[in-house]
Amino acid sequence: MARLIRLREHVNPLSIQFRTPTPPPDWHSIYRDWQLPLSLDLGSGQGEYLLGMAQQYPDRNFLGLEIRQPLVEYGNSIRSALGLNNVYFLFCNINQTLPGLLPQGKVSEATIQFPDPWFKRRQQKRRLVNAELVNTLAQLLVPQGKVLVQSDVLDTAKSILKQFDAHPQFHNTAGVGAFTDRYPEHIPTERELWAMRKERPVYRMVFVRV
Repeated sequence: MARLIRLREHVNPLSIQFRTPTPPPDWHSIYRDWQLPLSLDLGSGQGEYLLGMAQQYPDRNFLGLEIRQPLVEYGNSIRSALGLNNVYFLFCNINQTLPGLLPQGKVSEATIQFPDPWFKRRQQKRRLVNAELVNTLAQLLVPQGKVLVQSDVLDTAKSILKQFDAHPQFHNTAGVGAFTDRYPEHIPTERELWAMRKERPVYRMVFVRV
């Protein structure tokens, strides 16, 4: 699927227009079977990854959360065109919305793929992964549920690694402080394909909720 529109690559999640949580929609009207295992993608972009996964795994539900509304609208338009009833994209500020969005123990798997790095020190408070987000994921995940993380920015990857390793309910499958070389098979994201073409290293992590 070709990219629909050019947007600013980064959106400041601390801006005033993103401070209000997005209320939960009627999940039963969105998904054919809300009881199926749910995979959550934090920062779903234009949705190519989840749209591909939803077609490959019709026995699972997929939910993408994204702060750039045009990308959410695009993803949902493709969802409708393909007649998919096991995937949905929600416009929201993840850090504001996720704590009240889903029932506890609802999520089987969460993915965080190439989040905005926010390189400058004064901007690092805008990063997606912080202690509050990790704690929210611990509450939402089923026991033995997984969090899969990818980044091609070493500083960002180290920061995420530190946050999850510090939480008592997450087990790093590669060992504390280590990245994994056993990442599950998946559909590559647009950024992942770009990193591979540029021969950039991709730092991967797999955490299990214990």
